[in-house]
Amino acid sequence: MKTNQHAQLTSSEIGVLWGFYMKNSLAVCMLTYFLEKVEDPDIRKVIQLALKQNQNDVAMVENVCQREQMAIPVGFTQEDVQPSAPRLFSDAFMLEYVRQLGVIAMAASAAAIPVVTRPDMTKVCQTVLGRATELHDVAKETLLSKGLYSRPPAILTPKHVDFVEKQSFLRGFLGERRPLSAVEITHIFMNAQTNGLGEALMMGFAQVARDPKVKKFFVQGKQIANKHVEIFSSLLLKEDLPAPMSWNDNVIVSTISPFSDKLMAFHTTLLIDSGVGNYGLSTAASPRRDLGLTYARLMVEVAQMAKEGANLMIDNGWLEQPPPAPDREALEKS
Repeated sequence: MKTNQHAQLTSSEIGVLWGFYMKNSLAVCMLTYFLEKVEDPDIRKVIQLALKQNQNDVAMVENVCQREQMAIPVGFTQEDVQPSAPRLFSDAFMLEYVRQLGVIAMAASAAAIPVVTRPDMTKVCQTVLGRATELHDVAKETLLSKGLYSRPPAILTPKHVDFVEKQSFLRGFLGERRPLSAVEITHIFMNAQTNGLGEALMMGFAQVARDPKVKKFFVQGKQIANKHVEIFSSLLLKEDLPAPMSWNDNVIVSTISPFSDKLMAFHTTLLIDSGVGNYGLSTAASPRRDLGLTYARLMVEVAQMAKEGANLMIDNGWLEQPPPAPDREALEKS
C-alpha cells in the first residue's frame, strides 16, 4: 500500500506545480532584466533577493517533476529576455513591481495549500509562501524608507460597536448612500493600486512590442486599466479619501524590447487572472449594491480581454497547455 508521501500526484498537485513553474520562470526573466538596469543600491538588494527566491522556486519544482517523471513545462527561458536592452522602467517601478510580485505569490501559494495532499507538496507550497512573505515585507519596508509606498486611506478609529438596523445599509443607487466601510475602502484602494501598476506595465509593453496585433492588445490593456483606475479613484475621492499614486511617469521612453512578445502576452494574461480574482473577492466583501454591480461590470470587460489574449497566444503558438486529464472518449474510439 502506498504511503501518502509516495502516492501518485493528484490533478491539483500537478496543476500547482505547472502554475508555479510558469509564473516563477517568467519572474526570473523579468528580474534578470531589472537587476541589469537598477541603479539604487537598496533596491538592487531587493531585486537580488527576489531573483534568488524565484530561481530557487523553479529548481524546487524541477526536482519534484524529475522525481515524479513529470514533463517540465517550457515556461520562459533566456531566449525570452534581453538584459542588454535599454532601460524601460524606473527603479521605483521595479521596487513596487517586486512588492506586487510577492503579493501575487502569497495569494497563489496560500490558495494551493488546501488543495494539495502529499506532505512534500504541502512543504513546497509553504516554502513558496514563506519566501513570498519575506519578499513582500522587504520590498514594502524599502518603499516606506524611500517615501514611495502608497498607504491605504486612514479613517477614524471606532470607539464603540454598531449594528446594522436599516436596509439602507445595502443601498447604493437611490436615496442617501452610506459612507464606504473600512473593508470596502481596502478593496477599492487595492484595485486602484494594482490597476495603476498594470497600466504602466502595459504602457511599457505597448512601446516595445514587435507584432502589431500584440501591440494593439497591450494598448487595449492600458486603456482598460486606466478606466478602472479612474472608477476606483473616483469612489475614494468622492468621500475625501486619497487615491494611490500613478506609475505612468516611471515608464522610460524606449522602443527596444527587453522581453519576447510571448512573455509579455503571457504576463498580461496573468495580470488579468489576478484582477478577476481580486474583483471576485471585492464583490463578496462589498455589501453596498452599487459596488457589487460595478465590480460585475468591470469583471466582464476584463474577462473579454482575457479571451482576446488567449486567442492571440493560440494564433502565435505561445499558449502552453496545462496538463489535461486523459481523453477517455478518444481512447475508446482508438
